[in-house]
Amino acid sequence: MVAGRYRLLSRLGEGGMGVVWRARDETLQREVAVKEVRAPAGLWAGDLARMYGRLEREAWAAARIPGRNVVTVHDVVTEDDRPWIVMELIRGQSLADLLRSEGPLTPRYAAHVGAEVLSALRAAHAAGVEHRDVKPANVLLGADGRVVLSDFGIATVDGSTALTMTGEVVGSPEYLPPERALGRSSAPESDLWSLGVMLYAAVEGTSPFRQDSALGTLRAVVDEEPPVPTRAGPLAPVIAGLLRKEPAERTPAAEVAEALRHIARDPDATTAASPGLAEHRPAPAAALPRRRRTAAFVAAGAAACVLTAGGLAYALTGAGTGTGTGTGTGTGTGTGTGTGGGAPTGTGAAIGRGAAPGSGVRMSVAGANTVYTGGCPVPADRAPAFTVTFSASEPTLISYRWVSGDGSVVDPHWRTLSIGSKADPTGRDTVRLTTYAKSGTLATGMAVELQSPTRATSNPVPFSITCTG
Repeated sequence: MVAGRYRLLSRLGEGGMGVVWRARDETLQREVAVKEVRAPAGLWAGDLARMYGRLEREAWAAARIPGRNVVTVHDVVTEDDRPWIVMELIRGQSLADLLRSEGPLTPRYAAHVGAEVLSALRAAHAAGVEHRDVKPANVLLGADGRVVLSDFGIATVDGSTALTMTGEVVGSPEYLPPERALGRSSAPESDLWSLGVMLYAAVEGTSPFRQDSALGTLRAVVDEEPPVPTRAGPLAPVIAGLLRKEPAERTPAAEVAEALRHIARDPDATTAASPGLAEHRPAPAAALPRRRRTAAFVAAGAAACVLTAGGLAYALTGAGTGTGTGTGTGTGTGTGTGTGGGAPTGTGAAIGRGAAPGSGVRMSVAGANTVYTGGCPVPADRAPAFTVTFSASEPTLISYRWVSGDGSVVDPHWRTLSIGSKADPTGRDTVRLTTYAKSGTLATGMAVELQSPTRATSNPVPFSITCTG
């Protein structure tokens, strides 16, 4: 009997910090959950006080957050000089238990769970609370259909003192955001990163940054891009937008919430497979005669990506001019057909259009300076440039990438963009090409492949670059 009122009946769960019990409130004649802290033997007094403080912080943080998606705290009592939290009893299982027993979720159900967890996070952030430990083990799936975020033990609360030591990293390494792994301050966007990792794990069956050791995992969180998901389907752009290394670049919570609700309502999102994700790979460079000279086409911009076409590999970069940003890294070099002569420099413009049937998304690719002949590197004001314009009649989070005229992948990483707002229903992304080759010709086209909310490809815009040496 705890505090003369709560009778412990059976263990519900146990971890390194303590035990959660199923208990009976003898005063109100109802079942509750009671969380007990069990300190490891030999713990220093200061560490013990910090552990007890975190338990009390959990109760304090959870109690100030309204909403059905956060576990309700009934009481905090003291027994044996230790704090105990009395909470509502959620009958069901954790998301971690479900993934272990039944495997990955469909994108639609994962989106439903994610939307409910995000609702809890938004309520917490509005109350000045950062959860800081969003992961499947802390998401409870009630038998009544509720999705509840629990365990605010390492939460931070506005206006309260810190409960960590200098240099201490708390939380699960594979769900830790890069800024906290680097010892920087966190913010609500840090919880959004953890939500993205959780969604990835929900549809793929494993978290994207897990390594053999905690240190290796933290290094992957900071330095590596997550593997491209193969089962995420329409969730892929949502996950990509949440897993941007820089907190300020992550998709805002309101946009993520809308996208998750849309996917959760979509009957076509019940399949766990993402059609066509593995179908598009950079084409291998063709074998060329030895006399053909090497030409390296390098784009001007921030993020490079690779295309191989007709034996000539080159790279491009893009800078979004709409409401979203593109991602992708890489370099490109290759060989191309040598040319001679002094053909005059040409300029041109072309437009390739496409529509995503049934999605309400339209796209148009425009090219400028699409024919170039002359000395290289290509002057910036004459470089071939391509701009895709997307539009939608309602707020939509899209996923897309640049491809060549024959469908070869230019950018192996899917880019995301938010479009369809009432203020501006369009979004744009621009890429430019230049070259440092002495001679060579590349003639192909540029197009955009849309992955989500449905699959479609624009007509290619042809272009050619000839370096005359």
